[in-house]
Amino acid sequence: MTQPATLGAPLAGSPAAPNVAPPLLVVNNIEVVYHDVILVLKGVSLAVPQGQIVALLGTNGAGKSTTLKSISGLLQAEEGHVRHGTIHYQGRDITNADPADIVQAGIVQVLEGRRIFKHLTVEENLRVGSITRRDSQVRQDMELVYQYFPRLYERRRQLAGYCSGGEQQMLAIGRALMVRPHLLLLDEPSLGLAPMLVQEIFDIIARINAEQGTTILLVEQNARVALGVAHYGYIMENGRIVQEGPVDQLKNNPDVKEFYLGLTESGTRKSYRDVKAYRRRKRYM
Repeated sequence: MTQPATLGAPLAGSPAAPNVAPPLLVVNNIEVVYHDVILVLKGVSLAVPQGQIVALLGTNGAGKSTTLKSISGLLQAEEGHVRHGTIHYQGRDITNADPADIVQAGIVQVLEGRRIFKHLTVEENLRVGSITRRDSQVRQDMELVYQYFPRLYERRRQLAGYCSGGEQQMLAIGRALMVRPHLLLLDEPSLGLAPMLVQEIFDIIARINAEQGTTILLVEQNARVALGVAHYGYIMENGRIVQEGPVDQLKNNPDVKEFYLGLTESGTRKSYRDVKAYRRRKRYM
C-alpha cells in the first residue's frame, strides 16, 4: 500500500498572466485504484478557482465521491490511492498526503450521508469541528453557523440523532465551517431530502460562498439545483470527465438538458420514461 505523502513544496511553475490568480486546486490527470487492482478514476483533471463554486455532476458510480476523497486524503481508509497524476492545492502537492495534514491546510470534506455524532448534542457536534483550533474566535464562528442555520440554534441542546435529515445535513455543513475551511468539499448534500429543504440548503451554500468567500467543490446528482448555485461545472461518466464549462453553457447544452436536466430541446420537461430511454441511447453511443 502507498504510504501517505507529506505536503509538498510550492510549485515553481510558469509565470502567471497579469492579474490572473492561479486556481486554488488543480487535479491533473489522476488515476485512482483500490486494493492496487480496481481502477476507478481514469485520468481525471479539473480546476477549482479561488472563491467559486464548482459542481461535479454525474450519475451514481461515476467516480464523483472518489474524486473528493482523492483530494481530502480519505482514500487511505478504503485501501485506495492516487496511482498516477497529481493534486495541487495552493501550489503545493497534496497527492496521497495524510488527511490530517490536508485538513490543517484548509480542505474539509462533508461526507455523503451526513455522518454526525448522534449521541452528542448539536452544539457539541459543532465544537468537534473546532477541536484543532487554538484561537479565541470559536464562539464567534458558532454564532455565525447559527445565523446561517437558525434551526440548529433552536436545537443546540438536543441530541443530534433526534434531528431530522435536513437538520443533520445542516449540522454536518456547520461542523465543517467550524474548521474555517478555505476549500469545502460537499458530497451529495441533497441526498434523501425533500425538494423544498434541498433548495433551502443550497441557498445557504450560495450565501456562504458569497459572504464568506469559501471556495466550494460540490458533488451532486441533482444537476438542476447544483447548476443553480455553481459558477462552473464538470460532468463525469465511468471515471472520466466528459463535459465541462460555465454553468450557462452547460444549461444550454442539448445533451446536458436531456440527459441531466430532463428537458427537451424546446425547454419543456420530459417524462421519466423519455429520460430513461435517452440515457440508454447515450450509453451505447
